[in-house]
Amino acid sequence: MAGLLISCGLAAAQKMQGFDASAIDHSISPCVNFYQYACGGWLASNPVPNDQSRWGRFDALQERNRTILQSILEAASANRPTRTPIEQKIGDYYASCMDTKLIDQKGLAPIQPDLDRINAMANKPALTAVVTSMYRIGSNPFFRFSSEPDAKNSSEMIAGLDQGGIGLPDRDYYFRTDDKSVEIRKEYIAHLLKLFELLGNSTEVAAQRAEAVMKIETALAKGSLDSVSRRDPAAVYHRLKVKELISLSPGFDWESFFKGVGAPGLNGPDASLDVSVPPFIRAMESVIVQTSLDDIKSYLTATLLTDRSIILPSKFQEETFDFYGRILSGAKELRARWKRCTDQTDNSLPDALGERFVEKTLGAEGLKRMHEMVAAIEKALGQDIQSLDWMTPKTKEQAMVKLHAILNKVGTKDHWLDYASVKVIRGDAYGNLARTDEFELHRELEKIGKPLDRKDWQMSQPTVNAYYDPQENDINFPAGILQPPFYDNKMDDAVNFGGIGAVIGHELTHGFDDQGRQFDAHGDLRDWWTPEDAKAFEQRADCIVKEYSSFVGPGDARLNGKLELGENTADNGGLRIAYMALRETLDGKEPPKRDGLTAEQRFFLGWGQVWCENITVESARLQAQTNPHALAEFRVNGVVSNMPEFQKAFACQTGQPMVRYPACRVW
Repeated sequence: MAGLLISCGLAAAQKMQGFDASAIDHSISPCVNFYQYACGGWLASNPVPNDQSRWGRFDALQERNRTILQSILEAASANRPTRTPIEQKIGDYYASCMDTKLIDQKGLAPIQPDLDRINAMANKPALTAVVTSMYRIGSNPFFRFSSEPDAKNSSEMIAGLDQGGIGLPDRDYYFRTDDKSVEIRKEYIAHLLKLFELLGNSTEVAAQRAEAVMKIETALAKGSLDSVSRRDPAAVYHRLKVKELISLSPGFDWESFFKGVGAPGLNGPDASLDVSVPPFIRAMESVIVQTSLDDIKSYLTATLLTDRSIILPSKFQEETFDFYGRILSGAKELRARWKRCTDQTDNSLPDALGERFVEKTLGAEGLKRMHEMVAAIEKALGQDIQSLDWMTPKTKEQAMVKLHAILNKVGTKDHWLDYASVKVIRGDAYGNLARTDEFELHRELEKIGKPLDRKDWQMSQPTVNAYYDPQENDINFPAGILQPPFYDNKMDDAVNFGGIGAVIGHELTHGFDDQGRQFDAHGDLRDWWTPEDAKAFEQRADCIVKEYSSFVGPGDARLNGKLELGENTADNGGLRIAYMALRETLDGKEPPKRDGLTAEQRFFLGWGQVWCENITVESARLQAQTNPHALAEFRVNGVVSNMPEFQKAFACQTGQPMVRYPACRVW
């Protein structure tokens, strides 16, 4: 597998396995519903736990990783004088989060100074200082602000200002008119009302404040781009001078904000930054000008309470779960405190905890095999590009330049963050979160004006995930995913190429999906396609859009093929090039059957079984509306139904559901 040892002695770790022959449902033909065939046995024996809204093999692996992290944190939280500085920080952070008795005993006292700062605003000009103070502690009203590579010169880090400031999952939640969306908005207002009641407001006042928050968020959502529109990189890149930003929203003191949060290089009206969505900034200005000061105070208060809920008294945590967990996602009960505090520590001190995780889990053998697989799959993608009959030689040449420039980051970081300046105080859960958030804000903003650090990571090492970054032109595989069911040293190449191999292929293909293809080998937003090749790509991509838009999941959750285009393109291309790499690795040999299955069949089962997942109706609906990834069943069936190689492996016949005609293919 991926080089992660399973000798940690934890029950959850012992139960993890890769390919599972018992998961196969032999009562259904793989040519009728391959997902059910690959996962039926697993689905029947793995219902969604009460504290989850969905439960798949991704989640089971993340839970396994979480138990490893818990063991690290429990050991570090023992208040021993021999602890290292890093053990003190992660241990005391975790222990403070876990001490719900003390958190409840303190009540609102830790957050009260921040609430008082909001309530003390005497006029609109005072808003900037309050928003600045909230940003410094990790609460982000109105907008998002950070550093980012310049889209047209990725070697340069610039400041980026983007839309934000809403409490519902997506801007369209504020405007859909179907009964369920209307109901969710009513439930959200009821949730806000309860938050204000918990602060001590009467029901009447709390209701007025909740309606004010909803009105402000709706106005912000109206000025926001929808998720599909945001898929166009050019639509979210507008490099403006500070004076142009001020002209969009003179009611907010931008220069004072930039200085207050410590953003370098933004001094003076001629300094520049990326204002992703200028109409959103105008909408924000309208809110500031047209909304009463008291209503703005209510909005800021609700934002702060939501952002800080995990380290507030239990009644706030329970109320936040009731809306975001139960109503929106369908979970039946709040997750155990240790799980939430483990995740919180990983979020706040990712490298401090991640370094310990890698020490416990990452093995040299799996890491070596991963690099070999990456090389094999990159070679297959190159062969795929060269063989395309719809792409001209000029564009193929540029595609190969980009492919050869991709940087591979696998398994662990080259350098870890230094948290020496972060003060973690046992018993100060609120302060610990504020200080770690301020550290991260400072770290991100310090990048402005400096060269892009291509060795940096955007997710922690225990995370069960991977990503491709078009502006860095790199693929990133943290240690957390390099283990069963994705990769297993004990498994044959067929299963491993179908699991982690397809994920590698997926991330590589992202460099050439509808978004990634717009960036060149250096990560710059530049059109390197001939017009005829771009048109041919779009025609093939449209086939995928239509295919996935026809899929309907639980609770009439219809997929959005346009929103999911990049991920579905990557799924289809990724599995195909992983198959090509497997065939070359086997070098024409046909390995003996294992579990009564050929190597090709095991390859496709390796793919199908990593996506086994049960999901609540509520979560399926949420995912279909907001997640750029298809629901698990359609990730599996959508891809294999487009592959003649699958149909040959299982002897599927024309007209069967897993034989799509015409098949969709981009890469």
